[in-house]
Amino acid sequence: MFYDFLKDIFSFNPNSPLLFTQLYFWVFFVIVFAVFSLIHNKILLRNTFLFFVSVFFYYKTSGWFTLILCFAVIFNYLDGFMIHRCKKDRGRLSWLIAGLIVNLMTLSYFKYSYFFADVIYNIFGIEMEIFNIFAWAGNYVAGAPVFSVDRILLPVGISFYMFQCISYLMDIFRRRVEPVRNILDFGFYVTFFPQLVAGPIVRANEFIPQLHKRYFLSRRQFGIAVFWIINGLAKKIILSDYLAVNFIDRVFGNPTMYSGFENLAALFGYSLQVYADFSGYTDIAIGVAMLMGFYLPKNFDSPYKATNPGDFWKRWHISLSKWLQDYLYIPLGGNRTASFGTYACIITIALIGMILSGSVWVCVVILSLALIVTLRCRKSAEKRKELTSNMNRMTTMLLGGLWHGASWNFMIWGGLNGMGLIVYRFWKDRGVYARTGIMALVTAAAYIMAEYYPAPIWNIVTVWTGVIFIGTFIRMLYNIFGGKSEMKLVAKCWAVLQTFVFITWTRLFFRAGSNLDPAEANETAWNTAKDMVRQIGSKWNVEIIPDIVMAYKNIFLLIIAGMMIHWLPTNFKRRYRLWFAQMPIPLMIVVTAVIIFVVYQFVTADLQKFIYFQF
Repeated sequence: MFYDFLKDIFSFNPNSPLLFTQLYFWVFFVIVFAVFSLIHNKILLRNTFLFFVSVFFYYKTSGWFTLILCFAVIFNYLDGFMIHRCKKDRGRLSWLIAGLIVNLMTLSYFKYSYFFADVIYNIFGIEMEIFNIFAWAGNYVAGAPVFSVDRILLPVGISFYMFQCISYLMDIFRRRVEPVRNILDFGFYVTFFPQLVAGPIVRANEFIPQLHKRYFLSRRQFGIAVFWIINGLAKKIILSDYLAVNFIDRVFGNPTMYSGFENLAALFGYSLQVYADFSGYTDIAIGVAMLMGFYLPKNFDSPYKATNPGDFWKRWHISLSKWLQDYLYIPLGGNRTASFGTYACIITIALIGMILSGSVWVCVVILSLALIVTLRCRKSAEKRKELTSNMNRMTTMLLGGLWHGASWNFMIWGGLNGMGLIVYRFWKDRGVYARTGIMALVTAAAYIMAEYYPAPIWNIVTVWTGVIFIGTFIRMLYNIFGGKSEMKLVAKCWAVLQTFVFITWTRLFFRAGSNLDPAEANETAWNTAKDMVRQIGSKWNVEIIPDIVMAYKNIFLLIIAGMMIHWLPTNFKRRYRLWFAQMPIPLMIVVTAVIIFVVYQFVTADLQKFIYFQF
C-alpha cells in the first residue's frame, strides 16, 4: 500500500495534471517551502533545490515532455555562452540565429505540425500522415509501444518557456545581460515553477539579478503574497470555472440550442472568464513566488478599464505584449520605418492566408493591397511613416494571433485587434464633429443594408455602429459644454464600454477554436462563430428573456459582480489589499480559511485546467 502511495505521488497522471487549485499542489508547496526555509541563505543550494523541484512540478503537469524542457535549458545555456564569447559580430549573429532556429523549430514541431501538413495538402494535394518521431524514439528505448506515434501532443507551457529562452539569447546578443554562469542557476531561471506553465514571461534582466539575492520577506509582503494567492483562487474557481462549467461551455458547444440573448450573454461572460482564469493564475504565481522572496512582473492592469484598443493591450497580458513589442514590433521598424522583416512578414502572412483558406486569391489580394497602399504613400514621408507603422502593428498582432495557434480563428482574432489599433490611431486624429458625422453615415448605411439585404450580421453591425455613434455624440456634447467634469466622466465610461464590447466580439473567434484538435480547429471554429452570429443577429423573442435571466440568475449575478469588482477604483483595491496585509496574523488565518472554504463551495465538477495551458 505504501508503495502504491509513493507511486501515485511520483508518477504522472495525464488525466490529473498538477494544478494550483488542487490540494495536492498546496501540500507540495508546503513541503517545498519548509525545505526552502532551511536553506534559503545558501544560495547555490537554494537555487539547485528549486530547479529540481520545478522540473518535478513540470513532470507532474506534462510527463515525459519534461525532456523537452531539459533540452531547452541545456541548449540555450550553451548557446548563450557562445554568443557572449564571440568577439566578432558575425560570429555572435550566427550563434544567435542558430539558437533562434532551434527554439522556433522545436516550438513549431509540437505546435504547428498539423499546420504544415495542411500546407502540403493545400499546395500540392498530398495528404500527409502525422508521425511523432519523439514517440517512436521513446518506444524504441522502452522496447514497447508506450507512446502513440500517430499524434503530436502540445507540451504544456512550451510557448512560454521558449519565448523566455529566445529573449535570453537576444538580450545577451544585445549586451543587455551577462550569461548565467551556473547551468543550475539558468535552469532555475527558465523553470521556476510558479510561472513555468502559463507565464508571465519573465525577462532575463528582471529575474537573473534575483538569483543571488538574500532572502527577505517583510510582514507586509507576506500579507500581500497571501492576498494574491486567495485572490487568484477566487478568480479561478468562483468566476472562471463556475461560469465555464455551468453556462459558457454549454452555449459555445452548441450555439443553435440557445437563444440570441443566451449566446450574447455567453460571449460577454467569456470575456470575464478568460480574464479571471489567466489573471487568477498570475495572481497565484505572483503570491507563491513572493513567499519565496522572488518577484514576478505584473501581467494585468485592470484591462477592462481601457478606453481604446491600444490602452487595452498595455493592460492585458503585459509580459507577452512587451515581448512582442521588444522582439518583434521594434525589430520590424516600429513606428519609424519598414524593414526587410516587415515585407518578409507580409509575404509570410499572405502565404499563410492562402494556405488556411485553400485559395491563391487570398494571397494575391493581400499582396496587392499592400503594394497599392505602399505606392500611394511613396511620395509623402509622413504618410509612408504612418503606413509602415501600421503595417508593423498589424503584422505583430497577426503573428501574435498565430502564437496562440495556427488556425483561421486565431489569425482573425489577431487581425481584428490589429485593425482596432489602426482604426483607433486614425480615429483619434479626427475632430469630434467629423467623427459624429462619419458614424451617422456609417450607421445609416448599416441600417439600409440590414433592411434591404437581411442577414444577422447586418443587424449586429447596425447595433454596433449605432453604439459608436452614441459614443461620438456624447463626446461632441462634452466638447460643446466646455469639458464639464460630469460629461468627461460619461465620455470616459462610454469609451470603456465601447472598448470592452469590441474586445469581447473579437474573442468570439478566439474562444470558438480553443482547446480543439488542430486538424479540426478551422472548420469547427468557423461553424461555431457563424452559428453564434446567426443566433445573436436574428430576431429575439424578448418575452422569454426574464425567464432566461431567472433560470441563470446565479450566472448573471456572478458576471455582474465580477465586472463591478473589476471596475472598482484602483486606489480602493490597493487600500483593501493593504488592509488585508496588515491584519494580525491570527485574524488573517481565520479570514483566509473562511474565504478558501467559501471559494471551494463553488466547485461543481472536476477542477478545470487553466486556459493558457494550451499555449
